[in-house]
Amino acid sequence: MSCNWGTELWDQFDNLEKHTSWGIDFLERYTKFVKERADIEQSYAKQIRSLSKKYHPKRSREDESRYTWCLAFSATLHQLSELAMQREELAENLNTQIVSELTKYTQELKTERKTHFQDGRRAQQHIESSWKQLESSKRRFERDCKEAERAQHVSDRINLDTKTDGEKRIQDMEERRIERIGEAMRLSAEAERKFLPVVSHCLDAMMDATESIQPRMGSGPADCSHLPPEQRRKKLQTRINNINQEIQREREQRDALLKMREVYEQSPQMGDAASLEPRLDEVKQSLQRLEDELLRNQAWLVEADNRLSDHDRRRQSGGCRLNSQATTPGSSNLKQLDNHSPASRESYTEDQSAELHFKSRSSEFDDDFDDEEPLPSIGTCKSLYPFQGQNEGTLSMVEGELLSVVEEDKGDGWTRVRRNLEEEGYVPTSYIKVFLDSSAKGAMTYI
Repeated sequence: MSCNWGTELWDQFDNLEKHTSWGIDFLERYTKFVKERADIEQSYAKQIRSLSKKYHPKRSREDESRYTWCLAFSATLHQLSELAMQREELAENLNTQIVSELTKYTQELKTERKTHFQDGRRAQQHIESSWKQLESSKRRFERDCKEAERAQHVSDRINLDTKTDGEKRIQDMEERRIERIGEAMRLSAEAERKFLPVVSHCLDAMMDATESIQPRMGSGPADCSHLPPEQRRKKLQTRINNINQEIQREREQRDALLKMREVYEQSPQMGDAASLEPRLDEVKQSLQRLEDELLRNQAWLVEADNRLSDHDRRRQSGGCRLNSQATTPGSSNLKQLDNHSPASRESYTEDQSAELHFKSRSSEFDDDFDDEEPLPSIGTCKSLYPFQGQNEGTLSMVEGELLSVVEEDKGDGWTRVRRNLEEEGYVPTSYIKVFLDSSAKGAMTYI
């Protein structure tokens, strides 16, 4: 609706009433729009906060702090919480600075409009009464000519003064309303723009968190500390060999680029030497990254070797102390095993984690059985509990079964045993009691 005060609205009381009513309705509708938007922002912030809290890692899972992808996800959840906080503050500002003010202003505007139109209606009624009096005077024109002229004069004066002042006040009211709506729109835009830098910072932090994920280290801690000593050493050595191969390839590529750049510098017609600089920089950065990674893995390998050496020394020293006390397994020892209390059995009960841990070593166990000649027996053992070997390289056993020991536990929780001369495999060390021969190196008894 487009109306002009000089033509469409001036001296058009009914149209003026409709126009001002529509203007106030528009103001109320815009206020409702801002309020609903604030509610949406508040609900969105609440849902984001609930989502972040739902997927936030529990304190009991402290091992997740060692994984880069867990840290990245935790950082993303933290930034989502920050984003929810900003959305809540935006909703609060919209409610307090715009919705409440516009609601109050709308009520004041309605009251003012009501007052103006009441005055206008009274003036209009007075005009209509004057016109009726004028018509009556016209009928009595001959007799009441002077009275008619006086009534005309009064009517014209009232029509000019009263309507001019009333419509002027209404026009001022409408102009103030339009200015207030424009100010409210500007404040709404500024309120949201105020939080854009914070939101942008949150999104940048999310991007940094995702870029910190290292796929090479996604299967466990970077230093392989979750593996047994021997497997950790093999894993680190394999990783170092792979890194050395990558470094060699990068160096060959760097040397080739340097030679090509030298050729371009001597013969510019063959190519632009400057075009090789970006690729050279990329290769240098890759070399630096690989060399840093190599140094870290070499340090972890030294640490693994030291721990493995310490473990071997402790096991050998323990074997020497018990060598004089070791006896050949006989009926008395087996009888003592049968008399173990239920509480003692419970102390050695293993959960399914032993079988799951074995999966990571199945390939290494397979290599141990490629030998053509069987290893000599270094002792015997008796199974304390039944064990189902579901992976290749393991050996199933029943409770109370006697087996031959061909290889001691290397610190990873598994002992290599043999049944008869054909069946051989690994069983959990905590599931058996081992009797090593006194002639075996570092003879010990494991329970």
